[in-house]
Amino acid sequence: MTDLQTAKFNLAGHTICLCKNGACISSDKRGIAPMMDFMASGLNLAGYSVADIVVGKAAALLFAKSGIKSVYAKTLSRSGKKILELYGIKYEYETLTERIINRSGTDICPMEKAVSATNDPLEAYDLLKKAIKSL
Repeated sequence: MTDLQTAKFNLAGHTICLCKNGACISSDKRGIAPMMDFMASGLNLAGYSVADIVVGKAAALLFAKSGIKSVYAKTLSRSGKKILELYGIKYEYETLTERIINRSGTDICPMEKAVSATNDPLEAYDLLKKAIKSL
């Protein structure tokens, strides 16, 4: 079983699962919070494969910054797909959508708005940290 297959298998009951060489890390937090937490902890995520419920541009940029090698998304946005392609990250998805909507369903996700003008993972990480603080 590949790391991506293992991540997909272990996603059940979680919002995100990262696997590398049989070792898996998962979280039940929503949105980009798990990736932001993993990155803030200093965890080296290079070479991991990720299974995630929703992947937009914000998450894709965090994956690129972290050195993630492959991604499975239940729902993937077109802008997230472009970022994964730009950074050579292999991906699979169930549903491709135009955009990621906020939790109340009234507008575009605030994290997607925060990174809308950049394709740079380092800049995106800083923008996302600021956006989280402002919520």
